[in-house]
Amino acid sequence: MELQKYAGSILLPDTDVVFRNIKNAKRFAIDIGGSLTKIAYYSTVSHRKVLYNAEKDSAASVDGKDYQYESSETERLHFVKFETKYIEHCLDFIRNHLVFSKESMAGKSIKATGGGAYKYAELIQQKLGLTVEKEDEIGSLIKGCNFLLRNIPDEQFSYSRHEDPEYRFINTEPHIFPYLLVNIGSGVSIMKVEADDKYDRIGGTSMGGGTFWGLGSLLTKAKGFDELLQLASEGDHRNVDLLVKDIYGGDYSALGLTGGIIASSFGKAMHHGHTKNDDSPGFSEADIARSLLFTVSNDIGQIASLYAMLHGLKRVYFGGYFLRNHPVSMHTISFAINYWSRGAVQALFLRHEGYLGAIGAFLRGAEECDTEKYSWGENYAGSSGLQSPLPHPPVGGWPGGTIDQLEIDRCDQQLTFFPLLAHPEEYVPDAVDLTKDKEARDYWLSCFESSLGSFVNRAISSQPNSPDSKERANKFRDKYLQRLHNLKNHPFAYGNLTVRSLLDMREHCLNEFDFPDPYLQQKKLENENALKLLKNHLDFLDGLDYNKRQETLIRGVLAGNVFDWGAKEVVELMEKGLGFKEAADKLQVRPWLHDDLDAWINRQQQSPYRCAVIFLDNSGCDVVLGIIPFVRELLLRGTRVVLCANSKPALNDVTAEELTMLMKQVTAVCPIISKHLENYTLCIRESGQASPCLDLSRLPLSLVDEIVQWGCDLVVMEGMGRAIHTNLLTPLTCDSLKLAVIKNRWLAHRLGGDMFSVMCKYETGSKKVSGEFSITNSVSTAAS
Repeated sequence: MELQKYAGSILLPDTDVVFRNIKNAKRFAIDIGGSLTKIAYYSTVSHRKVLYNAEKDSAASVDGKDYQYESSETERLHFVKFETKYIEHCLDFIRNHLVFSKESMAGKSIKATGGGAYKYAELIQQKLGLTVEKEDEIGSLIKGCNFLLRNIPDEQFSYSRHEDPEYRFINTEPHIFPYLLVNIGSGVSIMKVEADDKYDRIGGTSMGGGTFWGLGSLLTKAKGFDELLQLASEGDHRNVDLLVKDIYGGDYSALGLTGGIIASSFGKAMHHGHTKNDDSPGFSEADIARSLLFTVSNDIGQIASLYAMLHGLKRVYFGGYFLRNHPVSMHTISFAINYWSRGAVQALFLRHEGYLGAIGAFLRGAEECDTEKYSWGENYAGSSGLQSPLPHPPVGGWPGGTIDQLEIDRCDQQLTFFPLLAHPEEYVPDAVDLTKDKEARDYWLSCFESSLGSFVNRAISSQPNSPDSKERANKFRDKYLQRLHNLKNHPFAYGNLTVRSLLDMREHCLNEFDFPDPYLQQKKLENENALKLLKNHLDFLDGLDYNKRQETLIRGVLAGNVFDWGAKEVVELMEKGLGFKEAADKLQVRPWLHDDLDAWINRQQQSPYRCAVIFLDNSGCDVVLGIIPFVRELLLRGTRVVLCANSKPALNDVTAEELTMLMKQVTAVCPIISKHLENYTLCIRESGQASPCLDLSRLPLSLVDEIVQWGCDLVVMEGMGRAIHTNLLTPLTCDSLKLAVIKNRWLAHRLGGDMFSVMCKYETGSKKVSGEFSITNSVSTAAS
């Protein structure tokens, strides 16, 4: 096969703007479709990590005393799209950057799927010198789909153009099977998926995207698929289609058909001319395109509905070139499915549906991606989102414009659902979706933007010995600011827009520019100061009677929770010097905004809990003077305690590694803590989180196994991020205690309180959320 037969292209850029971290790429796969080529590659990303208890090293150390940075690596998967007509230059780029620059890949094979895996097999071998291992297209699609459903939050959604919001993100974990996968390419394939290794192609139709594009090219002057879709969005199909009311003068009640239902696609074309004029109603090319879109979509929707109902399936996922997250296509498919199934079948779409085949092909034989050992998560600093491809400036021979890519990072372990969720299939971490609440969305986007300067300054000051810290901090600012502005126009870009997602995105951008823990020095200082007060505080508590001690312990947790560098209005107080007693004095006077303190004290007078799992928040006074005395009380009552802290840094939240070191210092002050640590009745565990918030659908499997083994019957969550922004409305099968101080004036007013209002929410197991903070009342307020 001669290379000249293939179309040339513009030169791809010799830069990491499109192919990020290309120099460290190790393995890749390719999915070649008729229109788009998707390239998948695996890389390791180096970044800074704090090495604790290191010997003094002034060149690498932050403060020259107790710790220094070491190099760490994150495993990352990258997926990038290109048009297939540029296949030659894509392969040239791969050859120059992914193959021949890597001796370790010499003589190896490349995984390939899609029709182009056969069509271009010889070209790939000639260009790359690699053996082409062709992977089954259907199997790759399904493997990729299952991978995304399990690993990417808010991956799936329903779409309705005339509802607010248009996008509704659906949670089906932990039960993703069974489902129907309808892949709409040139034609349509329909697959029934019952398990990872149990699926069948049960049908299809030749009326697919190729039909729409082909007939559209014959009937209109549209020059491409996207132009044809745009044309369809501007048209009115009623000028071309024959409706029920055109035949009967209105509804056909005997058969339950409304007048607006299409009786015959293109039926009016028999009677009217092509161009509108004064003498004939006619119809436009836009009307033709709209009618054609409805014709194809209704056909696909009806067939998919029939297959779904025949096999008793409620969920149908749609993917393929015909959709590519185009609102017009998704709307017509959704309408057709709803109509033909009478609402019994749900049409669902995937944010990254274009990558299913590439992901599936890549996963074949990729040991580093073993889904039995690791979970994955979207990297918000590097991924484009739904309807919001990332802009990039002109570089080299590459024109400025947009790119479409997905990046996901490997977690250190397998993550799974918290076993004590009352309704895991309904679990959503966030109490509010900002896509549904414009007032809250505008406020929080503005809030995060206005506080950005302080994070830039904190990042710079955290690495005083680094000559490029200011440059990297400014790049962090620019990237995060670009993300915030993009979300103003595309709030659905990364799934549900929430306070949690905005916090996570900020952490991802900080890590992107090598600021893994900007508050490290601050946390160390606050821990040291709080430890000096611990012994006297414990002695004070021991001098109180039982009921007074229980109340003081809860007040102590709340007072400690005031110390939060993520709360803009509290930062000023902390910078001036805020003491533990001063913080306690600022708490709302009882009755609190939500006040279950008496119920909690009454429960404590009964039999002790077997095992309590506590999800921690901040370092310093929060953990040392708030949580540790509270834990000590539980231990004295005979309760095993599991302290769950972040796996990775976020703001001034304590990490599990930091907590382990801190508890060694606490043991010198408190023999009770020392004894229980030695007996393993007090344990420190990673929560699997790298966020100020808490997602109970992504906890380490090892932690979940221990929770089940020890019979946990109490869960404590503290802080705004864990107990208000997330999980305020989450019912558990065991008792729960949610404690937080509201340190945002806008949020406090929305909840009916003021600054330093207190949330003390105690619920018995399996109790549904009701009353003042019910789902209907709180979904637009409690975590907005």
